[in-house]
Amino acid sequence: MNSIRFRTLLLATMLSCAAPVIAAENDALAKDLTSTISLLGLPCGQVVNVVTQGNRDYIATCSDKNRYRIYLNPQGKVAAEKR
Repeated sequence: MNSIRFRTLLLATMLSCAAPVIAAENDALAKDLTSTISLLGLPCGQVVNVVTQGNRDYIATCSDKNRYRIYLNPQGKVAAEKR
């Protein structure tokens, strides 16, 4: 019984520590995508939500309600399509 409690407590501790790390990664990605959209000359403001579609393929929602798909095109360049 003590072994089960220990494992449960250990798992709960690990999950509670992982949440801030995931949030920090999402914040960094949102900042990167905000910069990318700005460098491409598209209106955005700030990215407020990111959905990962695939490897290097994202849907970004901006504070001004614009949505973009940001991805690497076949030539290896960053591209953005308004959604």
